[in-house]
Amino acid sequence: MTNTQLIERRLGDWMRARLPFALAEFIMFVLKQGWACLFGGSLLLAIIGTKMIWQADWALNRYDALFVIAVGLQLGFLVLKLETWAEAKVILLFHISGTAMELFKTYAGSWSYPEEAIFRLQGVPLFTGFMYAAVGSYMVRVIRLFDMQFAPFPPMVLHFGLAALAYVNFFSHHFVWDIRNLLFLATILFYIRTRIWFQIGTNWYWMPLPVAAFFSSFFLWVAENIGTLTGTWIYSGQNPLELVNFAKMGSWYLLLYVAFATVTLVVRDPLKQSPVAPRRTVPVPL
Repeated sequence: MTNTQLIERRLGDWMRARLPFALAEFIMFVLKQGWACLFGGSLLLAIIGTKMIWQADWALNRYDALFVIAVGLQLGFLVLKLETWAEAKVILLFHISGTAMELFKTYAGSWSYPEEAIFRLQGVPLFTGFMYAAVGSYMVRVIRLFDMQFAPFPPMVLHFGLAALAYVNFFSHHFVWDIRNLLFLATILFYIRTRIWFQIGTNWYWMPLPVAAFFSSFFLWVAENIGTLTGTWIYSGQNPLELVNFAKMGSWYLLLYVAFATVTLVVRDPLKQSPVAPRRTVPVPL
């Protein structure tokens, strides 16, 4: 048992002895989710913190500071073994694919970065790739921390085919027909039977995969609003104090399937035809 698992077990036992069982399990779920998104949460705090204190006449640009902080976080995660080298390779793929999307979308005028930066590529500050990497970091960590299993899992050709089409559509819809509605339908058809099984303490729970993706896309939409309200990036035609269009959740929803497929290029063990879980399981109430 790792130190993290030992802390979880002791904290969970302490809370279950003092709180109603359902409340204790929910708190443990939230805490584990928070621990899983440590990289993304730290980056969001850096975005908020630098916005609050940064001065225009400082020698280091705010975007460059965010880049240095992001690099330091990634190195720290590896040194402290919060991520494995195999997981870091997956996160690097997120960084590359995310930066490619950023280059295209800023060129197309979808959004922009108003501040100056030395560490930038064709107008895109290099810290932005780490925002996509944060999604990858969350996914690989949440799968490991919750001992997740995905079952029954659809054929790999459908799994990777959907992700490839979704990624291409982020670019192609600027020139040809936007197929996102078909992609939304495909996520339901392909994954409607797939349950995400996860463990809290010794208890197993499950949630339909599309439902989990929907909830995750909502929290990513919240995080995106933090980015726009702090002026870190701005959508075309958006008032800086205006909330991001709620329809952007759909983009995040599809991007999560791209992210999941990227993770499963390396992490395959959790993908099952039937879950290896005790008979006593509990569906998460919706």
